[in-house]
Amino acid sequence: VQLQASGGGLVLPGGSLRLSCAASGRPFREYAMSWFRQVPGKEREFVAGITRSGGSSRYVDFVKGRFTISRDNAKNTVYLQMDSLKPADTAVYYCAADRTILTAPVSPISRDYAYWGQGTQVTVSS
Repeated sequence: VQLQASGGGLVLPGGSLRLSCAASGRPFREYAMSWFRQVPGKEREFVAGITRSGGSSRYVDFVKGRFTISRDNAKNTVYLQMDSLKPADTAVYYCAADRTILTAPVSPISRDYAYWGQGTQVTVSS
């Protein structure tokens, strides 16, 4: 599967962005999907993930209540709605996919994901 992330940009603190990750190739519904983020000098970290059906999602503590992951299997797209953004959310955001992750909730471990998008920059600054 090929993944194309989009939707990043510059936003004021307290603002919102919606990231999208469009998939092509094998049937999208076969893949668990997650979003990770990375800042220079730090390891890539899990942000949110969603099962193949969309019935279960998982969030890291520092985004709970602010970010929402969703997917539209008919449009082969996963989304990350980010509200109440903080400067600490500044990072490159990556979408990731894997067919072998069958658990609910999905794995938060980056090495468990075989496919990655190219990343989209999110900058939260005044």
